[in-house]
Amino acid sequence: MDTITKKSKHEVIIGTNNSKINGVVVLMKKNFLELNDIRESVVDRVDEIMGRKVALQLISSTVLDHQESQHSESYRGKLGKKTYLEDWITKITPLAAGDTTYNVTFEWNEEMGIPGAFKVQNFHHSEFYLKTLTLEHVPNHGRVHFVCNSWVYPAEYYKRDRVFFSNQTYVPSQTPTPLRGYRDEELENLRGNGTGKLEEWDRVYDYDIYNDLGDPDKGTVYVRPILGGSVKYPYPRRGRTGRPPASSDPKSESRIPLYRSLSIYVPRDERFSQMKMADFVAYALKSIFQFLAPEFEALFDKTPKEFDSFEDVLQLYEGGVQVSNGSLLEKIRENIPFEMIKELLRPDGEKPFKFPVPQIIKEDKTAWRSDEEFAREMLAGINPVVIRRLQEFPPASKLDTELYGKQTSTITEEQILDGIDGLTITEAIKSNKLFILDHHDTLMPYLRRINETATKTYATRTILYLKKDGTLKPLAIELSLPHPNGDPYGAVSTVYTPAEDGVEGSIWQLAKAYVSVNDSGYHQIISHWLNTHSAIEPFIIATKRQLSILHPIHKLLHPHFRDTMNINALGRQTLINAGGFLEMTVFPGKFAMEMSSSVYRNWVFPDQALPADLIKRGLAIEESTSPHGIRLLVEDYPYAVDGLEIWTAIKTWVQNYCNIYYKNDEMIQKDTELQSWWKEVREKGHADKKHEPWWPKMQTKEELINSCTIIVWVSSALHAAVNFGQYPYGGYIPNRPSTSRRLIPDPESPDYVELKSDPEKAFLKTITSQMQSVVGISLVEILSRHSSDEVFLGQREDIEWTKDEEALKEFEMFGKKLEEIEKRIMKMNSDGRWRNRFGPVKMPYTLLYPSSEIGLTGRGIPNSISI
Repeated sequence: MDTITKKSKHEVIIGTNNSKINGVVVLMKKNFLELNDIRESVVDRVDEIMGRKVALQLISSTVLDHQESQHSESYRGKLGKKTYLEDWITKITPLAAGDTTYNVTFEWNEEMGIPGAFKVQNFHHSEFYLKTLTLEHVPNHGRVHFVCNSWVYPAEYYKRDRVFFSNQTYVPSQTPTPLRGYRDEELENLRGNGTGKLEEWDRVYDYDIYNDLGDPDKGTVYVRPILGGSVKYPYPRRGRTGRPPASSDPKSESRIPLYRSLSIYVPRDERFSQMKMADFVAYALKSIFQFLAPEFEALFDKTPKEFDSFEDVLQLYEGGVQVSNGSLLEKIRENIPFEMIKELLRPDGEKPFKFPVPQIIKEDKTAWRSDEEFAREMLAGINPVVIRRLQEFPPASKLDTELYGKQTSTITEEQILDGIDGLTITEAIKSNKLFILDHHDTLMPYLRRINETATKTYATRTILYLKKDGTLKPLAIELSLPHPNGDPYGAVSTVYTPAEDGVEGSIWQLAKAYVSVNDSGYHQIISHWLNTHSAIEPFIIATKRQLSILHPIHKLLHPHFRDTMNINALGRQTLINAGGFLEMTVFPGKFAMEMSSSVYRNWVFPDQALPADLIKRGLAIEESTSPHGIRLLVEDYPYAVDGLEIWTAIKTWVQNYCNIYYKNDEMIQKDTELQSWWKEVREKGHADKKHEPWWPKMQTKEELINSCTIIVWVSSALHAAVNFGQYPYGGYIPNRPSTSRRLIPDPESPDYVELKSDPEKAFLKTITSQMQSVVGISLVEILSRHSSDEVFLGQREDIEWTKDEEALKEFEMFGKKLEEIEKRIMKMNSDGRWRNRFGPVKMPYTLLYPSSEIGLTGRGIPNSISI
């Protein structure tokens, strides 16, 4: 008869009784762009014949291996006998990249207890993607499921064997004793030692400053400031690659060649899936424009580099760009393998550069020009997070007067009184009727240098009035330039008011265009890149370094980090780098990232919560009786209305989930991993902000819930709101010009004569050029698409992501709540009372509609910043 001795809650010593456990492994072999790597497959088969197989070894979660523990600094669970995957040679692998299942049989008996982890050793020459291991009929327990989702490289690449844990969840203090050593060791592996160049098989998460944007070895024109680690240029941290320093500047990291961009280091499990990579490469083909600028200049009629009319712009969508396959193809072949572009330049006469019609002009090709649509997009466009309520008049500046002189707005009461329904300015402010889109202070310190380049633009302020029908109307636009005698002399400003006809109407259209240029640049570098992509990366790194995969908060946050480090690394390589796409297409040019650093000085983590942001901008006030705890002062504010629904749903889910594992504040305080995580977020991830008093102390459940809600909100809904409308709104460049090349002409100049005689042509010669437009449209089309493996809010890749039934039940309720929100959004969009949800362009607001199909849909909230 077996004897059982209980040593602790999780430690059991049992006698001997042989038996077996059957398991099923699901994995995906190494593939590229959905095609099998034949060479690697052949080598793997040879490995199998030679006895170099894939070995697995179960680890008990209830029985200690006393001999193993003697050789370690921590307790270790009993190890089962090593076994191997069966039928690797005979198993037919799908032609397309996909899952393959393998049987495995473990020798295991009751005395070994319950498996809680397993080791895997890959003795093949190539890596594979291990998805799951499922054990059936474990003695005295039943089914045990392991969610792995990790690339396993050949064993020679690892100093310690790979270990995977079951889908059971434990806070550190409740971890079974036999698993504690493995739990701690896995986190140590992920942290690395902080030195050396990181290779593709490395699994190291570490921090670095943004010293990889410039390329000083290419010359001074490619030198950029190092962001992060200094008072002058504060910035969030990025993932470390360990690349050697540049030859000409030891403080800068060397860069990899453009053609190797897809191989830039991120921890292997953070890389795009093979399906996502295939989609990304396919859509990114249009980025070859950077190689083709000279050839494309000749493709448009009349004026090279310019659109001659709005009809000329529409040809991009209705006619496409005619391309011959002669010398152009040879040009492309110099830079990109033919196999990757053969579908792009087709011999059958198709026009490969025909873009989809953006939603903004799908129903009405001219409604974008109306004042109502111009104002509506501040509430329901791709950058609805900047507009604020005007609470002082004239609008003041926060710029240092010693450096920049007087920067107070020159807009007068007389210029706007006719548009505020007989109210005085004071009455309109008290009635919450005046609003402002203010880009003045952000831009002015850089404007002099920006305007010394090909860009010619202004710093803008726009005053708007809330009408009785809930829409906004612009009252005045102020365009400001630095004083010609120097910054300390203040700004030189001109104020323009609405006009419909004649040259005044044409100038008013230009004034609105300059506002859109300012807003487009701010959107890309601040609202989008800084406040979502860049700000979230430190949380990802800290989570992987300090929170075990067994930790409940790791399981909560992990889906919201998918693909983010990979897309950020690609962004640093090709988008926000010196000479990258952002500098090519957006007006701040080489000053863009430096400008984002100056804005980061004012970044406050708690203010990233939607209710806090709305209150800070004066768009809402606290109201305890409201379902969301606040009341909107603009009732028809689609981003805020839908956003608050999503925010509350996220917070409810996070709160219910956290309550499962934390019964009181003391459990928060005593959770060693949680405290290390939060300390590292502050002191390493956002190190330039570590002394700020506003950081939550992470001592209460409320602080944990609020912090996690912000992280999930920013990673999912906020990013969706500012990303997936880029093509629907900005794919038509006249609506969202990204740069301007001329100032408003002097009345005595030939340009002024042209403005009077051909205002359409003058407008197009002022905003984004033809080539910049084509490159920019190509870019935002890529960034606005959902890939075929997208996972949306309320979904998980693996339905067995946790064993905890209560957590699964709460997650199911979260999904149902999101479905209710979808129905509410569609109902409001079809209700004519809410004019800002539809607008003159007849384009419903769907950017916070949770679900979506793949492709270019203008809706859908992915779990993470995945593009």
